[in-house]
Amino acid sequence: MAFFDSDSRGSALLAIMILTNIPTGLYGGAVRSRSPKKPEATRRRILEAAFAEFYKNGFQGGSLNHIVDAAGATKGALFHHFTGKQQLGYAVVDEIIGPLLEQRWLAPLANSNDPVTDLKRTFRRFVKEDIASGSFLQGCPLNNLAQEMSPLDEGFRKRIDKLYATWRNDFAAAFAKAKKAGTVRKDLLPHHVAVLLVSAQMGISGTGKSSRSQELMTQAGEAVCGYLDSLRA
Repeated sequence: MAFFDSDSRGSALLAIMILTNIPTGLYGGAVRSRSPKKPEATRRRILEAAFAEFYKNGFQGGSLNHIVDAAGATKGALFHHFTGKQQLGYAVVDEIIGPLLEQRWLAPLANSNDPVTDLKRTFRRFVKEDIASGSFLQGCPLNNLAQEMSPLDEGFRKRIDKLYATWRNDFAAAFAKAKKAGTVRKDLLPHHVAVLLVSAQMGISGTGKSSRSQELMTQAGEAVCGYLDSLRA
């Protein structure tokens, strides 16, 4: 994925590319309604532009001017839908990042009878795609926000922690189901496995961002896959 200067055309392109190429750690294309009414469509464009702006520049460094330019909207429209930058940031977490977490990491395990195989496929797929797109250089949007805003704003902290808790709980449920079915080791502790896997994914995204190394990204993903194999019955 290429990253553009913060002019209106560049920001608009960045928003489109980020929302159609899955960024490191979490996310895929956003789900859109087929024929949204104009105010709903404007609000959605603002949210998508805000996601791209905060992903590129951080929440504190993100510019509302860049957001409205990228969305083809006005400051008046932004403040009609959101009381301010803080509420806009909360909405990005709730309405963009949350559903994308569901799409990328939770949905593949929803009906899984073999979480080891399914998660190995998922880790390898997204490491490969993130390297190919270049989005691994930007890190994970959720992890970026967690590091930046959780120590500073309780509203962000609670929302982000809720997403991570959902991620861990869904992974734990998948491994509990597999344990009952006898496809993973009987001594396995599902919640402990879930905590480690989510933390590992956070670490993989952080490693890619800080090192800018495709090799380290690949090695980290393969190490997780090796751990997953060790869980088989």
